[in-house]
Amino acid sequence: MKQALEDRGLTVYIGGTPGGIWTPPDKFAVLYPDPGVAGRASLGGERTDFRHLCQITCVGGDPERAMWVADQTRKALDRPLTVAGRLAWQPEDQGGPPLQRDDDMAPPLWYVPVLYLIQSIPS
Repeated sequence: MKQALEDRGLTVYIGGTPGGIWTPPDKFAVLYPDPGVAGRASLGGERTDFRHLCQITCVGGDPERAMWVADQTRKALDRPLTVAGRLAWQPEDQGGPPLQRDDDMAPPLWYVPVLYLIQSIPS
């Protein structure tokens, strides 16, 4: 997922920004992946199917930049991801809350979190 976003020209962090501070670039994405769930592929109990949610927080120095990051994120994830040894579905956009302003940062940032469901099976 990170590579797909970077291929669209986005700066991407995982789990937060370095040091928890904001410095340029004034637009970026932060991935907050969950550990996922391995499901049974058959009655035999082999857990090979995988589902996972990832929040992508789209951040900008103003509302337009944050929404631009959200748009680039949707364009990056409009096709199945490539994962070695796996067949992946196209990431499913689960939506998220509306655009918000973070006044705890100086200067303030704008952000919009979007959830994606990722699913795959062995190839």
